[in-house]
Amino acid sequence: MDAYIFLAVVGLAAGFAGGLLGIGGSVILIPAMNELFGYHQHVHQGAAMIVNFFVVAPAAVQHARANAIAWPVVKGMAPAAVIAVIVGVFVSELPFFAGSGQAYLVLLFAGFIAYVAAVDLYRMTSRSVVESTSGFGPQNVSPWKAGLLVGVPTGITAGLLGVGGGIIMVPLQRRVLHVPLRIAIANSATTIIVLSLVGAATKNYALITEGLMTPWWTTFRLAGVLIPTAMIGATIGSKLVHVLPVKHIRFAFIGLMLVFAVRLFLRAWSMP
Repeated sequence: MDAYIFLAVVGLAAGFAGGLLGIGGSVILIPAMNELFGYHQHVHQGAAMIVNFFVVAPAAVQHARANAIAWPVVKGMAPAAVIAVIVGVFVSELPFFAGSGQAYLVLLFAGFIAYVAAVDLYRMTSRSVVESTSGFGPQNVSPWKAGLLVGVPTGITAGLLGVGGGIIMVPLQRRVLHVPLRIAIANSATTIIVLSLVGAATKNYALITEGLMTPWWTTFRLAGVLIPTAMIGATIGSKLVHVLPVKHIRFAFIGLMLVFAVRLFLRAWSMP
C-alpha cells in the first residue's frame, strides 16, 4: 500500500515536469516504477504510455488558452510521429528484448536518459551554443521537414522506450525548426496527445496478445494510481510555463534524470 501512495506522489511530480517541459513524464514514471515494483520494463512502459496522454491533455488545454501552439508545426510532426511510434513499439517487442533481454532495454533507456540530461546540461551552461529562433513563423516551417526531422525520431524513441517523446521533440524543434522554447513545449504537449494514444494502444495490445503481462490489467492498475495526481501536476506545470523562467527547474530535472540513469545502469548490469 505504501508503494502505491508513493507512486501517486511520483505521478504528481511527473505531471508537473510534463506540463512544465512539454514531455509525457515517462523519464520519471518508468524508473520510479522499476524501483518500487522491480524491473518489469515492458509492463512499466505500457503503464507510462497510458499516463502520458493524461499528462499532456490538460497541459495542451492550458497552452491553447495561452495561444502558444503553432498548429502548422504540429500538423507536420504528428502524422509522422504516429506512424513511427508503431514501428518503435514493434521493435521493442522483438525477441532480443524479451525475457532476460529486458536488461538491454533498461540499458538503452538509461543511456537515453543520461544522453538527454548531458546534452541539456551542456546547452544550458555553454555560452558557445546559441539556438536561434529569430524570424520564426509557423507558416514558414516545411511540414515535410517537421515530420521527417522531428516527428519520425520522436515516434521511434517513444515507441521503443515508452516515453512521451517530448524530451526529444522539444530540443529538435528548437535546433531544426528554430521554434522558441515556450512554443516548442506547447507543440510537444499537443502532438503527444495523439502519439500517446496510438503508442499506448499498440504497446498494451502487444503485451496482452504476446502473454508478456500477467494479469492483463496490470498496466491499467498502475496507470489508474498515477493518472489523478499526474493530471493535477500537469495542470499546475503548464500554467507556470507561461509565467516562470524554466532554467532552475530544468537544472533540477537534469539532476533527477542523471540519478535515475545511474541507478538504471547499475540495475541493468546486475540483471541475469
